[in-house]
Amino acid sequence: MDTLPVLLIVDGANVVGSVPDGWWRDRRGAAERLRDGLVGVAAEGIDGWPGPLEVVLVVEGAARGVGPVPGVGVVSAHGSGDDLIVETVQAAAGRTCVVVTADRELRRRVEADGARCVGPRAVRPPDATWST
Repeated sequence: MDTLPVLLIVDGANVVGSVPDGWWRDRRGAAERLRDGLVGVAAEGIDGWPGPLEVVLVVEGAARGVGPVPGVGVVSAHGSGDDLIVETVQAAAGRTCVVVTADRELRRRVEADGARCVGPRAVRPPDATWST
């Protein structure tokens, strides 16, 4: 049994992009709103994994440089966000990792390294919007 909390790794671009609400007009702002929304997830947990969770949001592109907030770490990919997510899962070998993404190829890659996967709805309230 893990002594560390579950590591929840969030594919920021995929989760933000899961709702066509105009997020593309302000990618950085959308990533910041997602990050802020993850604070409650870190404390409360998600279906199957009660909180507290260690939450890491992976951002890329125009969202790079978004900073962390208490309860939610943020890492910026200088290349592929998917590659950074895989590296993060591999670095946490032996620990329970859950990756939030709808990307089928990324799911295949992280599941090969022992991670579990859930879709964006696991961390996004039904009425969430990432646009302004």
